[in-house]
Amino acid sequence: MTEARKLNVLVICGSLRNGSLNKAVARTLPELAPPGVTIKEAPPFDAFPLYNADHHQATVFPAAVTALADAIRAADGVIIVSPEYNFSVPGALKNAIDWVSRLKDQPFKDKPIALQSASGGPLGAARMQYHLRQIMVFLEAFVFTRPEVFVTFAPQKINEKAGRITDGPTREIIKTQLALFAKFIERVGAKH
Repeated sequence: MTEARKLNVLVICGSLRNGSLNKAVARTLPELAPPGVTIKEAPPFDAFPLYNADHHQATVFPAAVTALADAIRAADGVIIVSPEYNFSVPGALKNAIDWVSRLKDQPFKDKPIALQSASGGPLGAARMQYHLRQIMVFLEAFVFTRPEVFVTFAPQKINEKAGRITDGPTREIIKTQLALFAKFIERVGAKH
């Protein structure tokens, strides 16, 4: 990445809960970003109606859907930080992806994507990431592969009061991923 090049990265959190471990990971990202990379939170998707093709064919898309899609399009890259629900992608996140994927000029196409997840257990939501990778392949996104970020036993690595990651090795692997993701964005061709 050249020093003059500034990258704008959007972070989408798959959890709607304010006290979520994954929201704590997402909130920590801006302070771990390499120089020249700005990370900002995506517009909310908690008010999206359930996706129904009849609704979007009969009316215009909800304003919240177009706001999220516009933010994805404007970003040089996207980081999705999400928990795992029932061995897969949380329903609200999947619903948001389904909505924005139906827009003309689908916003995930050719977009560099990095994945992160946190859980209280030993797998760190690995199954969710596997399923999300499949979804992103279908949407023709460029998914960054390594290093992967699975924050295992997250309650021991996150200060709940501060809502931030405090574990040194976890912060370092995320710093490494963010630095290499910035290079990946440059390599695959940032649109801005």
